[in-house]
Amino acid sequence: MSLLTIENVTKRFGGLTAVDNVSMEIKEGEIVGLIGPNGAGKTTLMNLIAGTFNPEEGKIVFDGHDITKLEPFQVCRRGVSRTYQIPRPFPDMTALMNVGVGVLCGKKRPNMSLVDGMLDASHCLEFVGLFGKRNILARDLSLFELRALELARALATTPRLILIDEVMAGLNQAEGRVAIRLIEKIIEEFHVTILWIEHVMKIIMEATQRVVVLHYGEIISSGLPGEIANDPQVIEAYLGEKIA
Repeated sequence: MSLLTIENVTKRFGGLTAVDNVSMEIKEGEIVGLIGPNGAGKTTLMNLIAGTFNPEEGKIVFDGHDITKLEPFQVCRRGVSRTYQIPRPFPDMTALMNVGVGVLCGKKRPNMSLVDGMLDASHCLEFVGLFGKRNILARDLSLFELRALELARALATTPRLILIDEVMAGLNQAEGRVAIRLIEKIIEEFHVTILWIEHVMKIIMEATQRVVVLHYGEIISSGLPGEIANDPQVIEAYLGEKIA
């Protein structure tokens, strides 16, 4: 069953077409990698799904509902959450309060009390290994801790689909391995669907079930990781002979 359907979506910024007539589907429970060169339109596509931008053309359907023109908070309450390549916490709020915002603004929780919200937030922090940092201001967390906080905030909204944008960026190898294990744990325990932008090809090829390749705003290939790694068009546009 298709959870997310993107139909002929186009987004322009002035004379630049960042996303050009893109169509794709993501099924419930899939882990889909989204790759391509810098400037290919990957994050723009995520912004369109999340409601940050509205497309000039096309339609986005989530769980049978047209979300094309919804505001980000409305998309979130439908069950779509995200992380950011550059973490965007509330810097002067504690880790616990940051995640609490996600809980209280998440998927249709109008009657949840602040106490229950903070309890849920504590569980999310414990899940990602940050419970001991719950009273630390976000601005005082390390990059790795901020990445974990992003995942905790995404989980706190009770999503069905999580958009992950380069969780590995800026992490060392050891931190990266912990981040990957954490994402695998999220998938295993919460059964969420994932759309995942990543430039570390080893991760994408091993951790995802299907890969979509964007180039100059267009999808140039889509398939199993092994198929993508051997696609001549993808090798020429992005991977290069050595990586392939």
